[in-house]
Amino acid sequence: MIELTNTTSAKIAAEFVRGRKRAGSPAMGMVMTLVIVVPEDDAEDAMRAAREASHEHPARALGVILGDARGAGEINAQVGTGAGWTGETAVIRLKGEVVKHASSVVLPLLLPDSPVAVWWPTDAPADPAADPLGALAQRRITDAAAAPRGKSRALHVQCASYVKGNTDLAWTRITPWRALLAAALDQHHVKVTGASVTAERISPSADLLAAWLGTRLHVQVERANSGGPGITEVVLETAEGPIRISRPDGKLANYESPGKPDRPIALKRRSLPELLAEELRRLDEDDVYAEVTKRLRKAAS
Repeated sequence: MIELTNTTSAKIAAEFVRGRKRAGSPAMGMVMTLVIVVPEDDAEDAMRAAREASHEHPARALGVILGDARGAGEINAQVGTGAGWTGETAVIRLKGEVVKHASSVVLPLLLPDSPVAVWWPTDAPADPAADPLGALAQRRITDAAAAPRGKSRALHVQCASYVKGNTDLAWTRITPWRALLAAALDQHHVKVTGASVTAERISPSADLLAAWLGTRLHVQVERANSGGPGITEVVLETAEGPIRISRPDGKLANYESPGKPDRPIALKRRSLPELLAEELRRLDEDDVYAEVTKRLRKAAS
C-alpha cells in the first residue's frame, strides 16, 4: 500500500494508474466500484470482508473513513493493487471541512460506465438514498443487525426510507430460510393457518422473516424469543400438522413435516463476506424486499 498524505482525488487516481502499470495490467477487469463508509474502529474488519467479496466481484474498493469535521480539510489515503484484492483499493481518511463534502472526493474515483454500490457496515444514515455518498450509487447496502445501538429501530428507520436500490444485510441473512420454507410448501400443498418465528429477542432478520411470511401466507405470524444464535425455529401450522425447521446451534437444522421422517439440513449462519457477495450479485430492485418493508412500515404506524 502506498501512503499519500494531505492528498487529493487526482493524486489518488494517478496512483491507481501507476499501480496498474507496476502490476503489468493496464486493464484490471473491474466490474463495479464499491464504496465502504465506515468508522475508523470498524475499518479493518469491513475492508477484510470487502476483500473476500471482491474474489467474486472484482471491484475498485474505496474505504471512506469520516473523521472530525472541525478544522481545515485534510485527505490522507492508502492506495494499492493486489495484496489479496482482485481490483484496486484505497482507504481514504477525511478530516475537517472536507468531511462535509465526501462525495466530491469520491466522485472522481468512480469507475466510468460501471455500477456503484455503497455499503455502511455499521452506522448507516437514516435515508441512504438522500445521503451524498448514497446518491452516487445504484445499490445502497445497510446492516441493521450491526447498528451500534437500537437494532430494531435501525431496521424500521431503513424500512421507512426505502427506495429502489436500498437493501439490508438483515434481509440477506434469511435467504436460506426463505428458500427452505418455499421448498417445504412446494412439497406439501396445504393451506397454512398460522406461523411462528423464534429467535433472539433483538433480531432484525427474524422481524423481516415474520413479515415475509405474513405477506406470502396472509396469516398471523407470532414472534417468539429464544437464546439464539439468530433465528432458531420457524413453524408453519397446517391441517395435516406442523412444518417445523429448528436450528438451535446456528449450523445444522432439523426439518419436520407431516407424514415424513425428520431429516437434518445444513443451515449454517453465513459470514459477512458471503452476505456482501450475495448482495452485489444483483443491482436491480428487490421487489420482495420492497413489499416486506411496506408491511413493516404499516405495522409500525
